Amino acid sequence: MNASDVLPVAVGVIVDDRGHILITRRPGHVHQGGLWEFPGGKIEAGENTSQALARELEEELGIRPRDMRPLITLRHHYPERAVRLEVWRVTAWRGKPRAREGQAMRWVEPADLPTLPFPAANRPIISAARLPDHYLITPPPCNEAVFLRRLQQALEQGVRLVQLRAHELAPAAYARLAKRVLALTRGHGARLLLNAEPSLLDQVDADGIHLSTRRLMRLERRPVPRDRWLAASCHDAAELEQARQLEADFAVLSPLRATASHPGAQPLGWTRFAELVDELPLPVFALGGLGAEDKARAFAHGAQGVAAIRAYWPV
Repeated sequence: MNASDVLPVAVGVIVDDRGHILITRRPGHVHQGGLWEFPGGKIEAGENTSQALARELEEELGIRPRDMRPLITLRHHYPERAVRLEVWRVTAWRGKPRAREGQAMRWVEPADLPTLPFPAANRPIISAARLPDHYLITPPPCNEAVFLRRLQQALEQGVRLVQLRAHELAPAAYARLAKRVLALTRGHGARLLLNAEPSLLDQVDADGIHLSTRRLMRLERRPVPRDRWLAASCHDAAELEQARQLEADFAVLSPLRATASHPGAQPLGWTRFAELVDELPLPVFALGGLGAEDKARAFAHGAQGVAAIRAYWPV
């Protein structure tokens, strides 16, 4: 299929100051009619994504974006056509949203998005809309009391997505710690992913599983139900493709930069990172020598945000 055969579409995930997301329903007579969608429309010749999205949101909703950034770009093939969806997150605008074209419109909680009928192409957008822009990977829990105290501080500072990584613990000890960590994350409205065998969810009612690369590459199908998050650690195109095949909800791609913890690993750099994630139908966090100050650059190169240990772990 030629690039000219792919329809470029600008899409806006509009988020208010309470975290609610605006969705509209497609008219019954159009392609994918009757389904909910994120507002937007075709990118016309001579427009860039931000220009097209600003025009579409004014036409559809009577608003002009003031604060927006890239969220995810993906390609989807329907039987009738292929589309390239260039999705931006909009957090400030002029005007009050109203359905100028008579379409149904509603504000919803992010957690409600998976329960609503959307076009198939929107599944990765829903994941991206529900995820934060930073992902804490925990350091080794050398002293459990200190570890839990610092995790509490990280949660108080705004961390809302946590991977419990503790490969040095035996399975029983990991499960005991995971239950204590889960109590903390639930108390702060944060989500906990276990870097462990997926079967551990039978013992610990966490929000999902983060697959190590080793676990990722040995699986043949998605190991957890749709109501649990599935993430994966990736380092190259083959591993990202495996994550896609397993229908992971998001991935972590590393190392972006050289790190002391992996001195022999070849860093990807931002250009290669952007090449690997462009049009990939799942959100991807950048990992490796990054901190909160790198988020803007990460967004510009197609990342969901930044994953880190030291950058988000109190000292």
